[in-house]
Parts: sequence; structure tokens; C-alpha cells
Amino acid sequence: MKQGAQGSAGTGSAARDGDRAVAEARVPPQTRASGVARSPVETGSGVRGEHTHSEVPIPRPVVQRSSVRGQILDALRTALVAGELRPGEVYSAPALGERFGVSATPVREAMQQLALEGAVEVVPNRGFRVVERGARELAELAEVRALIEVPVVLRLARSVPVERWAELRPVAEATVRAASSGCPATYAEADRTFHRAVLLLSGNEQLVQISEDLHRRSQWPLVGASASRGRADLIADAAEHTALLDALIARDLDGVRRLVGGHFAGGA
Repeated sequence: MKQGAQGSAGTGSAARDGDRAVAEARVPPQTRASGVARSPVETGSGVRGEHTHSEVPIPRPVVQRSSVRGQILDALRTALVAGELRPGEVYSAPALGERFGVSATPVREAMQQLALEGAVEVVPNRGFRVVERGARELAELAEVRALIEVPVVLRLARSVPVERWAELRPVAEATVRAASSGCPATYAEADRTFHRAVLLLSGNEQLVQISEDLHRRSQWPLVGASASRGRADLIADAAEHTALLDALIARDLDGVRRLVGGHFAGGA
């Protein structure tokens, strides 16, 4: 028994010596020139499950700031449509930030986005001036929108199943309720939602984005105007949505052509 144990121990020792020899043969000692970076295995920085001081921490996503900027952008767009931000007036980011209860940074970022959209322009060392728009620009926007949307709606009227049009009934009715509130900003949002829902049936996302941008610009107040259209105008515009949807469901192509053309002629 002792002899067997010794033999076994001797065999294990020989095996360990053999393993060490193989390891040394695989990784021979070498002289490293200066300036050559060490591998992650050698430094230990690439070893899984181990923490080293050389690891680069993963940055946390800036969710809160982005959310605040988005909320401020929505609030500024609403203020534009409601006429609270008057054309020709200059507004500073710190003053608006105090109004919204936030710092000037998200306000400035939101205003820069509005500048890209053409709603405001930068005034160095002062802030942002709301762009002054006249009736001619509004008419031009309506013309461009008609050139884009009218052919698309007429094509969809021939191809989209009646059931799909019926699904838009709640969206059209939402515009009627928004118009009844008399709030231009509330109606503007519902109006864009309806037009977007119709154009989404085309499956062309680029067309939807371009049309929505033109639609949003057409809702900005005109210079000298108090607060956009009145409640009666909003209700009349919303009624055209439901009438158009009725014509689409009935496959009344002549009615669709007349209603969609008149809708844009009114600058809706």
C-alpha cells in the first residue's frame, strides 16, 4: 500500500512537472520592447468577473434631461399655437426657464429645435425671436400640403378597405370634441393626429413626416393675429374631417375629391 501510494504521488508530481514544462513551452519568456502595449490577459483588464481600476465605467443614459427637453418643446409649441408666444417678440431662455420651473439649458435646446423648424430665429446675446408670418406664407403652405396630400388621399380612397377607414372614426370624432373646447392648441394636436392617421395608410413614413412638418408650420399664428381661429372656425374644420371620412367609407370619390380639396383651400 505504501509503495502504491508513493508511486501514485510520484506519478502526480511528474504530471505537474510535465504540465509546467508544457506551459513554459507555450509561453516562452521574451524581452518586450518599450512602447508595446500589454495584452488584456497580461494586464488583467480583460479577465471576466474581475474588477480593476483600469475599467471604463459605463455612462448612465441621460433620460431625465431628454424628457425635460421634450416636455419643454411640447409646451413651447403649444404656446406658439395658442398665441402666448407672439410673433416678433424676443424671449430669453432664462426667462422661459423660470416660467416653466426649469433651468435655461433644456429651454435653450428646445428653442434651438424650433429654430431648425423655422418657428423662431436666434438673436445673439438676447434669446429667440418668434418668426413673423403673413397670410401669403400660410397660403403657400396650404398649397404645398394640397399638392402632397390630395393625390395621396385620392389614391387611398380607391385602395384602402372600408373597414380601415371605419377604424378612424374615433380619431375624427376626437377632432370635433377638441374643436368644441375652443382651444386652438388642443384642436391643433387633434387635427394633426387625424391627418397623420390618414396618411399612415399610405405606408410612406417619409411622406408622413414631411406632411406633418408642413402641417405644424401652418398652425403657427400670423403676425397681428390674436389667437388663431375662433371656436366656430375650428368646429367647421372638424366637421370636414367627419364628412371626408363618411365619403371615404361610402366610396364616394367625387365627394372625397371635393372635400379634401376644399379642406386645404381653407388653410386647414
